[in-house]
Amino acid sequence: MRLIGFDPGLQITGWGVIKAVGNRLTYVADGVVKTSPKASLAERLVELHAGLLDVIAEYNPEEAAVEETFVNKNPVSTLKLGQARGIVLLVPALAGLHVAEYLPNLVKKTVVGSGHAQKEQVQMMVKMLLPGAKVTNADAADALAVAICHAHHRGTAEKIRKLAQAAT
Repeated sequence: MRLIGFDPGLQITGWGVIKAVGNRLTYVADGVVKTSPKASLAERLVELHAGLLDVIAEYNPEEAAVEETFVNKNPVSTLKLGQARGIVLLVPALAGLHVAEYLPNLVKKTVVGSGHAQKEQVQMMVKMLLPGAKVTNADAADALAVAICHAHHRGTAEKIRKLAQAAT
């Protein structure tokens, strides 16, 4: 199963694609979608939307995972990040993909073993878990970590979803 992970951001959104077969994970690709800092917010959201559409069309993932975000000290930045995150959730959902969300601490705990791991530790473990991973930058590494987290937790989440559907 091909999985895509996203690390949302208005300036830079990281993405990473892996293939999961049983417990075996294989690196496929990673990168970022950047928006123009001089463009208006609406134009930047359009750029993000178009960039994510291109990535999904090129790599044809079967499921997506998005890192949840914490509230920043700056409410304006938090609001802009939330709007970018909305686009990151919307694009794969419109493509018909199931979209899972994971807290940053769970992603770090899954990949590194500690929910308070540093970015450098996450990058190192991503490279160890995905031999041959190019890992173009920290945002792409975080996105690959989200995809790895999803690969490890998707079975449990699927069972819970089926139980909840059966109960209704």
